[in-house]
Amino acid sequence: CMPNIHDENCPVGVVLRILGGKWKLSILCALLDGTKRFSELRRLNPGITQRMLTNQLRELEADLVVTRKIYAEVPPKVEYSLTEVGKKLQPILQQLEEWGRTYLLDTLATS
Repeated sequence: CMPNIHDENCPVGVVLRILGGKWKLSILCALLDGTKRFSELRRLNPGITQRMLTNQLRELEADLVVTRKIYAEVPPKVEYSLTEVGKKLQPILQQLEEWGRTYLLDTLATS
């Protein structure tokens, strides 16, 4: 399916749709360390707006990668964590980090 990654049945296209965007990978990396509150995710992602973080979390939740737990408190306490599906991204994210490290070393060496 590689020639048509925009096909909804293409596995690579699905990955790009779910993980694409400026902030999703950063949010997921933050959640690899465990459950986080909204304010923690905001602090760990400098530059993200409240609206953007809300939208990205909603999309990840709709795609069953992130789960949201609301506690009946005043003020309301909301925590985000990876689902079992989301936890399966850990080795992939680690491989992406390693690829990025190698890429930086290789491209800096040729500059």
